[in-house]
Amino acid sequence: MIIRPATATDADGICAIWNPIIRDTLITFTTDEKTPEGITALLDTNRQNNWPFLVAEHGADLLGFASYGPFRSGPGYAYTMEHSINLTPAARGKGTGRKLMTALEDHAKAAQIHSLFAGVSAANPAAIRFHSACGFVAVATLPEAGYKFGKWLDLVLLQKLL
Repeated sequence: MIIRPATATDADGICAIWNPIIRDTLITFTTDEKTPEGITALLDTNRQNNWPFLVAEHGADLLGFASYGPFRSGPGYAYTMEHSINLTPAARGKGTGRKLMTALEDHAKAAQIHSLFAGVSAANPAAIRFHSACGFVAVATLPEAGYKFGKWLDLVLLQKLL
């Protein structure tokens, strides 16, 4: 497996990973599916701002992707980022997420980022365990912050100081 920066040629594969998560799970609160054009634009935005967008690849298969971007707007938050990691079901529990997280943290440290946040659906306890195992600490639970599939959902904020 290799971790590398995503390119526009990965857009279809990223959509193939992301859209079932959006469509079928409570992992994310969004219901707007991604398009290859939207992914390409996101990659361009990330590149212009020196925010990583990485993919994990094994042979010709994408196993997952990870990125970070601003936690909140304004200059006072310039050293705090929020990240996201999404994996194929087959890649979960096999070290792919940890390799992506390590690459994100390495990038963040090189960019002098002080703090990484994860906003995790409370309906995704595996992601909460994953982040805890990676040294993140739950710092807040926002009750009923999201709504999907007719349910109010809590958002757990986890933070790691770099």
